[in-house]
Amino acid sequence: MFQTLINAFKLKDLRKRIYFTLFMLVVVRFGSQIPAPGVDSDVFKSLFENAGGALNFFDAITGGSFEQMSIFALNITPYITSSIIMQLLTIAFPALEEMQRDGEQGRKKMTQITRYLTIGLSVLESLFMALGFGQSGYLEKFDALHVIMLIAVLTAGSAVLMWIGEQITEYGIGNGISIVLTINIISRIPSDLTSLYQQFVSGKTVAKGILSAVIIAAIILAVVIMVVVLQCAERRIPVQYARKLQGRRQLGGASSHIPLKVNTAGVIPVIFAQSLLQTPVIIATLLGRQNGTGFWSRVLNCLSQSHWFDPNNWVYSVGAILYVVLIIAFAYFYTSITFNPLEISNNMKKQGGFVPGIRPGKPTSDYLTGVLNNIILIGAIGLSVVCIIPIMFNGLFNADVSFGGTSLIIIVGVIVETLKQVESQMMVRNYKGFLSE
Repeated sequence: MFQTLINAFKLKDLRKRIYFTLFMLVVVRFGSQIPAPGVDSDVFKSLFENAGGALNFFDAITGGSFEQMSIFALNITPYITSSIIMQLLTIAFPALEEMQRDGEQGRKKMTQITRYLTIGLSVLESLFMALGFGQSGYLEKFDALHVIMLIAVLTAGSAVLMWIGEQITEYGIGNGISIVLTINIISRIPSDLTSLYQQFVSGKTVAKGILSAVIIAAIILAVVIMVVVLQCAERRIPVQYARKLQGRRQLGGASSHIPLKVNTAGVIPVIFAQSLLQTPVIIATLLGRQNGTGFWSRVLNCLSQSHWFDPNNWVYSVGAILYVVLIIAFAYFYTSITFNPLEISNNMKKQGGFVPGIRPGKPTSDYLTGVLNNIILIGAIGLSVVCIIPIMFNGLFNADVSFGGTSLIIIVGVIVETLKQVESQMMVRNYKGFLSE
């Protein structure tokens, strides 16, 4: 990895792209520290302290912007939501599916629709936030002017981050939106590690401090290794192409493979499951109704990750079982709408390709579906383990860290993909240099 970066800095064009990306990320982190007008930041900090970890994930993906209620408080979450909605609508509406297949022009139209949807979601989210914060007394003044001003600022902040992400994609390195999300998560890790040090190492005897540090490092290292294996593992389906005679030449006969990633859906199932479980908890927290002894309070405690694996209340850990079930269900659902075995089988048949031992057409499609179902289950279980381990650590040892399995999956995935893009661009430039000689 480090050798790849060193080699990238030797190329003038790549060096400019890296510097541009770093500059944009500095702008993102600087904007995350600018408070939104008309908001009492101290009230929000106390709200997060009393939330008991219910808002940890949301704070992690916004890089602390939401906790400080900065101008980037919404961050790029509206854009991510819009992208997921567009993917789902593409399956439901044939016109959008046709647009997506319509080459570069179609992708530009889809991107434009996603932008408009992002702005619409930003306005809607900021409206509900402004009204909810005003009614709960989190705003300095609750009147029409301050509500409109807060909506405008938060919407503009989300739009600016969307623009920055697109600029990084075009003029920088890697996928801009993913890199912005990653830098937000990474920005919270130092404070989380400091919190772990103060809680488990500082003030302890030398032996206990060293043992605690080793255990924490081992858990983090184990989760990182699992994430790397999960992200890189794939099942390769061999494909053989029939030989054809064209004049006196013999074409085809080559062998290839279809790479099926074990983690086919990426981090999307975790985000879906986490959003579904945490949304009621976040709403109740922001309204100041998360505490209580009634039936609905116990339900919220089951949904809140901050109550899972609590040695004093194991019953709340039922929510963890529901969490795992949702991850597996969403993994199958998302893969089914993004991967079409029948289409792949038909394309292979048109090109004269076949899986050895499997007849072309529907038998190949059924074979791919069977293999896919098996690896989806393995990938979903791996995702669940990676996500549950940090939550279990927080619950059993009363730790309070914002980064977890989801954050590590995003970080590792984005870093791996970015390095692959850097290597591919270096390879292209090497080929150009070879051809010019």
